[in-house]
Parts: sequence; structure tokens; C-alpha cells
Amino acid sequence: MVPSPCCGEALSVIGSRRRKLVSESGDRRVLSIRRLRCGQCRKIHHELSDCIVPYKRYESACVEQVVTEPESASTAAADDATLRRWKHWFYEQIPYLLGVLTSIAIRFHQDPVEMPSVPSQSAHHRIGHYVGDAPGWLARIVRPIVNSNLWAHTRSAFLSG
Repeated sequence: MVPSPCCGEALSVIGSRRRKLVSESGDRRVLSIRRLRCGQCRKIHHELSDCIVPYKRYESACVEQVVTEPESASTAAADDATLRRWKHWFYEQIPYLLGVLTSIAIRFHQDPVEMPSVPSQSAHHRIGHYVGDAPGWLARIVRPIVNSNLWAHTRSAFLSG
């Protein structure tokens, strides 16, 4: 039984959907993502693999590498504008991600990480207090936030200007 991130009730599989994903080398693959429905509130959820960041077409390891490394060191098979967009997205999301990780720690009766009195040199260093800095840290951020139904909707294609 998989619990609903909204109300904790059981989710049942109602089908799947295809999700395209691009690797760091530019190879494309198609994943089958399970669609789940809550038995109580009837909301539909999608079961995401660790390699997926919601609303991103590239693997989490690729996005992680781009936001961690200096611009010249990136090996991602994406254009420069996309790389800059990812970095901007990540640094814009840092306060929210830190707040949600603190909230999750409190919810599960864990001591939240105390921020040092002197600001850290990097956003990645502050995130590292929660999930470490070993490879895969972005996936370790995404999973609890998505599973708590707290991922911020960042798509802007349908926003009116």
C-alpha cells in the first residue's frame, strides 16, 4: 500500500502515462509513470522515479551537475540558455526548498538543521546540511518534497502576462 501524500489513505493504480527523459549525453528514453488515485479524496498522483525532477525534461543527475558545477564545466547536452534557466530556477527555489525541508523535519519529529549565524558561501552548502553533498543530492531533495505534496508548480507556459 502506498499512502496518499494529501490524506494518508491508500492509493490504487489506475494506469500509467509515458514520460520522456533526456540524459546528460542527450540520449532520450521513455519511462512509464504509474498513475495512482487516492481512495478517499480521489486525487490523482504520479509515482516519480528518483531520476526525475518534476517539470524538467532532463534527468535529475544532469540538472544537479549543471547547478553544482561552474558554467564552463558543464557537459550536459543542452543549449546555454537552458543551462542558465536551470541555474536561475534552482537559486530562485533555494529559500522554498530549505523551508520545506525544515517543515518536513519538524513534521516527522526530527530536529531541523540549524542554520549557522554566518551565511554559508553557497546555496548548495546549505542544502547539504539536509541531504549531504554526495552525488544524488538533488534526487534526495525532490523525493521528500514531492511525496509530501509540497513541490512548487514552476511551469510558466500557461501563465498570462
